[in-house]
Amino acid sequence: MIRNLLVLLPSALSLVLLAAPDAPAQPPRPMTIVDLIEVPQVGSPQLSPDGSQVLYTKTVADWEENRRFTHIRRVNADGTDDMRLTHGERGESSPQWSPDGAWIAFTAQRGEGPFRQIFLLSSSGGEASPLTEHPTSVQRFAFSPDGSRIYFLAQDPKTPEEKQRDDRMDDVFAFDEDYKQRHLWSVPVSAGAPVAADRVTNGDFSVLGFEVSADGRRIVHHRAPTPLLDNSDEGEVWIMDRDGSNALRLTDNTVIERGAQLSPDGSQVLFLSSSSADFETYYNGNLFVVPAAGGGHRLLYEDLPHDINAARWAADGSIYFLANTGVRSQLFHGSSDEAPPRALTDGDHSIRGWHYQPAVGQHLVGLNTPTSNGDFHRMAADGGEPVQVTRVFDDLVARFHLPRQEAIRWRGEDGVEVEGLLYYPLDYQEGTRYPLVVQTHGGPRSSDKFGFGRWSSYVHVLAARGYMVFKPNYRGSTGYGDAFLRDMVGHYFNQAHLDVMAGVDHLIEAGLVDGERMAKMGWSAGGHMTNKIITHTDRFKAASSGAGAVNWISMYGQSDVRHPRTPWFGGTPWQEDAPIDAYWGNSPLKDIYRVTTPTLVLVGENDARVPAPQSVELYRALKTNGVATHLYMAPREGHGWQELRHGLFKVNVELDWFERHVRGIAYEWETAPGDRSPAVVPTDEDSRSDHSIR
Repeated sequence: MIRNLLVLLPSALSLVLLAAPDAPAQPPRPMTIVDLIEVPQVGSPQLSPDGSQVLYTKTVADWEENRRFTHIRRVNADGTDDMRLTHGERGESSPQWSPDGAWIAFTAQRGEGPFRQIFLLSSSGGEASPLTEHPTSVQRFAFSPDGSRIYFLAQDPKTPEEKQRDDRMDDVFAFDEDYKQRHLWSVPVSAGAPVAADRVTNGDFSVLGFEVSADGRRIVHHRAPTPLLDNSDEGEVWIMDRDGSNALRLTDNTVIERGAQLSPDGSQVLFLSSSSADFETYYNGNLFVVPAAGGGHRLLYEDLPHDINAARWAADGSIYFLANTGVRSQLFHGSSDEAPPRALTDGDHSIRGWHYQPAVGQHLVGLNTPTSNGDFHRMAADGGEPVQVTRVFDDLVARFHLPRQEAIRWRGEDGVEVEGLLYYPLDYQEGTRYPLVVQTHGGPRSSDKFGFGRWSSYVHVLAARGYMVFKPNYRGSTGYGDAFLRDMVGHYFNQAHLDVMAGVDHLIEAGLVDGERMAKMGWSAGGHMTNKIITHTDRFKAASSGAGAVNWISMYGQSDVRHPRTPWFGGTPWQEDAPIDAYWGNSPLKDIYRVTTPTLVLVGENDARVPAPQSVELYRALKTNGVATHLYMAPREGHGWQELRHGLFKVNVELDWFERHVRGIAYEWETAPGDRSPAVVPTDEDSRSDHSIR
């Protein structure tokens, strides 16, 4: 009897479960730090030549490996059958369709080889095979229009003598001279064993970028004296035959050009430069054309106030381009004459990833919105309603309670209108004043835009903890016209920091913010701004300076790039009659004695852009002057921290600092998945911290 009952129980239980109504879905919850770090990233969109399929990359976090991995996916253009194509242990990147759609090429580092190579995968399936076996890593590649060859960039290899020296550890090197030039190569497209590549360019210069003409006969490219970032302003636009012969220089200036490409009829070369019509530097990104046979250049859309980021020729000789318009970015269509361009997209978004496929007259755009981290959408060449293709981020709204974003405007101290973004606490109630975190963007030639946001600014976590977050596009930001951008020329800190504080006062006057509970943070140029503001005011109860400059004189010699700084200060700090007063007058270190704000300092140990000595100068100055501070240096990291646990540490230590100093409450550190014990939290802010990223 009992045995029979036991036998019947599972069936009876199944009937009960079948009859029961569906369990209610879990309500959206606030995001944690780990949730944010684990939000995937998508990129490299590629519409197939027939328009039926889309390639893209998806990057996911792996806590066991403490890093992110990128793999290639394919989805039908109607959004069906989204599948992962590659499974390499080290990931893959840069997928491209062959012109006939038969092959998919990508780069990857596989096997025992130390270098990234080009691989070919049949679009009908199967295993990928290596196309190249180059002695250095492939850095960029493109199919010839007929699909018979692939052109690629790679650094020149070390000589046998140099390799022998390395083996003997006889490896003293000359600073800023220990580089190899980067040149263009080509390889025939064939499945099977790797084939030898043919050199296209040779000489004491580097090819920084290239584009093959529509007829496959010529190659437009950018040449610079070296591959070093600081020499990029010495580069020029060139055109040559596909075998490297008959090279002709098309520009001669002292500004950086990028994105050069030949018009469909072969008569003109289009390129971008952040310069004026007469090639004066430090302007919003502009579009230029120059005759392919040589001659004078012409600036297009001179009255456009936006910052142009990318452009493509259309088959009829018109131009599509992506532009930053301030807190948004949009896709535009313009002619090559003086007619004003027309926006093809509209809305509170930024565009992250864009591909135009002329064969089918369609665009593929990644729309980064407050609820999506950039899912790709198809759109007709002349505009229209975007049609969603990928659905990587469809579940974000269902799973998480996301903060409200809105654009706000206020007047700077001199009356100029300034714009920014405001993020509301999840529990926002009208009439209540909230603590505020002010975040300033990097660049400074950039702007904060609508979008889901990055883990490093963790707006979602701050909003969940009851903070308002303010992101001002201060003077010096792009997308608002050249006068707005060039306010920094001659001094850097002119109106920029005053714009930030005017925005803060605007929020206080509007009854939104409690002015007695505020924190300031930022990375790179956002760190520069933090360093300035803590010397300008004591109104912030806490601050965090990430990879920020504090001494413009020493920074000029330490950084791997200098050309943006000479417009700011009117020359170099080591020239005759050097503008030292401008360099020192704009250095936060000059006024560091005024600081009372408890300030964290964070930097990557291997940061070449804003090197660690800048953070050391700041930390030692604050420490000597009795200001509460800690300096956290992340091993192996450059200008942006990549390792997952370093990112988790950054957010935890900043939240702990803000909660303690702004709100006077304790903060429980969040742990990585799989960790059994919480992080050790310092209890005495003025003593040597027990924290270490090592």
